[in-house]
Amino acid sequence: MVWLSSKNIKSARPTKKLSERWLGPFPILNKVSTHPYHLRLPTQWKSIHPVFHISLLQPVKTSTIPNQHQEPPPPIIIEEEEEWEVSQILDSLLKRRKLWYLVEWKGFSQYKERSTWEPAQNLKNCTELVKDFHSLYPNKRGPNSSRALFLWCLVGRGITKGKSHSWYEPLGVF
Repeated sequence: MVWLSSKNIKSARPTKKLSERWLGPFPILNKVSTHPYHLRLPTQWKSIHPVFHISLLQPVKTSTIPNQHQEPPPPIIIEEEEEWEVSQILDSLLKRRKLWYLVEWKGFSQYKERSTWEPAQNLKNCTELVKDFHSLYPNKRGPNSSRALFLWCLVGRGITKGKSHSWYEPLGVF
């Protein structure tokens, strides 16, 4: 694990002086040559090349103080907007015909009270975590649940009885 210098990475902060000096820590995937290293960067950092010179890296030093509190990582800046990294998805529900997920944020796993309910459209950058959640918990509400609930409400209220609506025709198995 290494820290990455923010020297050549653009920040949304008003001045360079207010930016974090080191980002990460990030795991090293491999040593490319004598000086460059390939790092595993967050998926949100698509625009940043993952190979860095050794002069921009600093090894992570483990703390010698037991039970020392480690601060959670700062948000990732993508297109001048803050974005926090999702650690895992804990639950899902339908609220007012919208799908919501209970999200545990990276760096906050020891604080369960910091988990928040987020609408599904806010989780566009972590589709793999959403798929993993639904494969582990197939009975939880998912993306197709809201459509199924909507169609069930139409049939239950008698809106579709005796009428043929092209927009109501089933597209397949939910």
